[in-house]
Amino acid sequence: MSDLDQLTQSLARNLKRWRGERGFTLDALAARAGVSRGMIIQIEQARTNPSVGTTVKLADALGVSITTLLDYEQGAEVRVIPEEQIVRMWATDAGSYTKLLVGTEKRGPLELWSWRIMPGESSESDPHPRGTVELVHVFAGDLSLVVDGVTHAVPAGCSATFESNVPHSYLNDGDVPVEMTMAVSIPPVT
Repeated sequence: MSDLDQLTQSLARNLKRWRGERGFTLDALAARAGVSRGMIIQIEQARTNPSVGTTVKLADALGVSITTLLDYEQGAEVRVIPEEQIVRMWATDAGSYTKLLVGTEKRGPLELWSWRIMPGESSESDPHPRGTVELVHVFAGDLSLVVDGVTHAVPAGCSATFESNVPHSYLNDGDVPVEMTMAVSIPPVT
């Protein structure tokens, strides 16, 4: 089974499980996530590999991390994530990418990401649920962080934090790749 097939199967199994645990019907999850009922059915039947945006919307609507939706295994007190199971969520032909390194559901979902944004490239994000906080540390290049239409310079060696319940994006207007780590804390579903 290829990595993509394993990822598709894990997503199908975990989406169905979390939807059931939350007591959401297909229609209820579709309305909460802004994703069509048909798309959710296709994902739960492992007939499609959804976009990063769709996966984020579903995770947010369920109040779980993307890690939980994509996790191959659950339950161990200590989980070591082998390099081959680190999930690349977004990539461009120029070499930009995001990797979801690890996440947890304890006290609300928490995710740790590794990012590379090549010169001239950007990544936009829809607003996350109220109370979601992102922490960013740039270790190479100069990040232009746009939060609710306002641009903030985050040069190498600097960190930033913000509430991400508004539109936000990450841009590289420089000449060298931006390398950064990001943590996302999502409030638990109540």
